[in-house]
Amino acid sequence: MHRFANPSRFLRLADRIVPWAAAVCILSFAAGLAAALFLSPADYQQGQSVRIMYVHVPAAWMGLFAYTVMAVSSAVALIWKHPLADLTAQASAPVGACFTFLCLVTGALWGKPMWGTWWVWDARLTSMLVLLFLYAGYMALQGAFDNPERASRAAAVLALVGFVNVPVIKFSVDWWNTLHQPASVTRFGMPAIDPSMLLPLLLMALAFKAYYVTVLLVRIKSAFVEARIRTLRLGIYRA
Repeated sequence: MHRFANPSRFLRLADRIVPWAAAVCILSFAAGLAAALFLSPADYQQGQSVRIMYVHVPAAWMGLFAYTVMAVSSAVALIWKHPLADLTAQASAPVGACFTFLCLVTGALWGKPMWGTWWVWDARLTSMLVLLFLYAGYMALQGAFDNPERASRAAAVLALVGFVNVPVIKFSVDWWNTLHQPASVTRFGMPAIDPSMLLPLLLMALAFKAYYVTVLLVRIKSAFVEARIRTLRLGIYRA
């Protein structure tokens, strides 16, 4: 991975990936949204409100995935001092925070007709809210120090400590009695969801994942450019 610490090499690779990831995002989002709205049936218990699932569930998956990327990148940055790893963690944080916020908002919209309330202190809901606070704390630490290296180290430590919340979110429905149903897609054996609902759900998940890859690479590229501009300005100032 150290070969990608070279900005020029990474930028060339990112330039190749971004158009493909953006195309996958657009196509899968269009197909997934059409299937979710017009092809998938209404649930026999939840009715039309079940369609919120096609945004809520992929957003939840991506909130966890983005934080995992952030935590792994932070570990690599702390141990091997890889500059790209630190930029990856910083670029992933606001995107993951947006996914987590979207998950909480759509969960509230889904919970009102199903549970009769916008919010309950359910184990999974509470741990997802903690995840949003962890994202916010990470981004706040990045700007809390005048020294960028100290800020990156402090934020990386928070990301690693907060990673314990990820398995708590994942297994909360198994460890505690919650209002959320157990895993129905990512479980051992066959998914406990009809294919007519599973296909649009997977298409939307692919769209969200491709969107994340696209935005992540664009943000890292922007960070490289900003660093290069700062270096040039510093050189001009010293001259």
